[in-house]
Amino acid sequence: MIDHRTTRGRWWRRYLPGMRRPGPALGLFLLAPFVGEFLLGNLTGPDLALGVFLAPLYGCGALLVREMGRRSGGWPTMVLLAAAYALIEEGPVDQLLWNDDYAGHDYLSGDSYIPVLGMSVELTQAILALHTVWSICVPIAIVEAFAKKRGPWLGRTGMTITAVFYVLGALLVFFGNYSEEHFLASPTQLIGITAVIVGLIVLAFLMPLRRLPRVRGRAPTPWMVGGAALAVTSAYMGPSTLVTAGCYEWIGVVVWCVVVACGVPLVSRWSRRDGWDGRHRFAIAAGATLTYVWTAFPTRPEGGGSLTVDLASNAVFGAVSIVILVLAGRRVATRSDRSPAAVDPR
Repeated sequence: MIDHRTTRGRWWRRYLPGMRRPGPALGLFLLAPFVGEFLLGNLTGPDLALGVFLAPLYGCGALLVREMGRRSGGWPTMVLLAAAYALIEEGPVDQLLWNDDYAGHDYLSGDSYIPVLGMSVELTQAILALHTVWSICVPIAIVEAFAKKRGPWLGRTGMTITAVFYVLGALLVFFGNYSEEHFLASPTQLIGITAVIVGLIVLAFLMPLRRLPRVRGRAPTPWMVGGAALAVTSAYMGPSTLVTAGCYEWIGVVVWCVVVACGVPLVSRWSRRDGWDGRHRFAIAAGATLTYVWTAFPTRPEGGGSLTVDLASNAVFGAVSIVILVLAGRRVATRSDRSPAAVDPR
């Protein structure tokens, strides 16, 4: 009698070398660029083909962050690696951090611009928020809600292949941007950002050495956690999207600092209470995703284009994301997630 489970396992190993769980890995590979660019409102329906070129950078980047995090310190490690990813993408890869004419837009010349660094505080904060939270951590949490286990999805061969495609994707974006922009940051700027990136990566792998103690009390309900995530992320993204006055720039910098200073300790404390599990982790991602859904409508695509196409694309992408959230929410709610590992804040 044929064991179909064994047959499927052999099929994976034969045609997908290095893949322990190809389904979740492929899901994250596709979801990361979708959330990072399309759900954000930066790209529209006609730009879907561009997603193919962005997937190796976004998708493989998210996979590497997730796999290294799951082999090390869990979510604290993943968050720091996601921040490093953000600076890599918008620093050495596409040079947005220093280019005052990126895609025909000047994102630098505001009140928070620091001439000695050639960088904007507000822009740097925005890049860290968008990529750390939405491009990397949100897709990971959503796909993990579908997955049965939180262990690694890739073997050593899969990790190597993913890393190669990530580098190729980064090079593709770099040379594509350079062919249009003809801009390169100064050696000092590149050395400085590299030092920060290396520091974040080192800190990420030091996180497992310092485990925080448990906190008394029960974790709040997943609905409360999701509502808080929606409120906090909207408090940052809403004004930064809707308020275009230059005088708001430093106010936005302060708002970013307040959101981080309040949000990170709050999640850390909640996650160390009894009852915290996969439903809560998913709820944070769901709340942040809904923020992207509504803030996409006042956001104009980077390349401009038809307002009708923009709004229609936002509506379709928003509907798709809500369907994904409903399916993931049902999956994580019905799964038995009460093992000792399930209440691990990681």
